[in-house]
Amino acid sequence: MMYNENTNEEKSKQVEKQERPGTFFRFEDLRIYHKSLDYVTWLQDVTMLFPESDKSQLAIRFNESARNIALYIAEGSARNKTQFIYYLRMAKSAIRQCMVYTTLSYGLNIMSESHEDESRTQLMEMTKMVGALISSLQRSLNNHGNYNNGGYHNNHNNGNNYNGNGNGHYNNDPMPHDPNVNSDYLPED
Repeated sequence: MMYNENTNEEKSKQVEKQERPGTFFRFEDLRIYHKSLDYVTWLQDVTMLFPESDKSQLAIRFNESARNIALYIAEGSARNKTQFIYYLRMAKSAIRQCMVYTTLSYGLNIMSESHEDESRTQLMEMTKMVGALISSLQRSLNNHGNYNNGGYHNNHNNGNNYNGNGNGHYNNDPMPHDPNVNSDYLPED
């Protein structure tokens, strides 16, 4: 009986999580952010299998690069469009670092072939997602001429750019309602 109660409680928490409206932090509305967190979690499990005597600290550096993907996305989302593009490019750089660590780990027989394939697949998908988001932001900049005003933050209310409508979106936020932003990488409705 106790098992069923825990299972029902977990299911209700999952439903609440799925029904949660937009968040205050815009990066939490981006699917690429969640994809990067999934990779961090997956990688943490994989690197637990690495030898404890790893003097090169490959696992530590690999995990740090993976975390940087999510961190750059989060930090960039708080900036204007031009700066967000810069941070997304930094996220792509962290993805490339993870690819190098994947290749090294596999070449040193520390990572299995199936883990190498999975890492490569996830990294390629994230590269495409980040690239598409960069392209969408660039198109939005070009279409709206927002080079001077930065795009996101056009109001000056002491740095608080939350629009207060309760849906968690920012004023002039190109996500998720700007038609110039590729919706394939935004949260599902």
